[in-house]
Amino acid sequence: MVKKEPKNVSRLRRHARVRTKISGTADKPRLCVYRSNKNIEAQLIDDVKGLTLVSSSTVALKSENGGNIQGAKLVGKDIAEKAIALKIKTIVFDRSGYIYHGRIKALAEAAREAGLVF
Repeated sequence: MVKKEPKNVSRLRRHARVRTKISGTADKPRLCVYRSNKNIEAQLIDDVKGLTLVSSSTVALKSENGGNIQGAKLVGKDIAEKAIALKIKTIVFDRSGYIYHGRIKALAEAAREAGLVF
């Protein structure tokens, strides 16, 4: 019988593989997403300098909808508004090895609707 590795190990392996190909700059930062069962977090990162430019999460927003699609939409809209305030329009989306589905998709679509281009 073949032993399967845990889901998070597979996700981290996918994330590491993707990170070799994408990188954020000051002009076009990387929108990195982290998802847990209860919350969702997003950061705009300049990989050249190693700085987090903007961050948002359901914890910071004190959202009661942390673990669902409504919470993800709030975080996507909030991070887009903060980015536009810093005059950042275009980004690189890093889904961190998660499937582009559900909360990850809702966050990305809300960020696009709020004005980010990726």
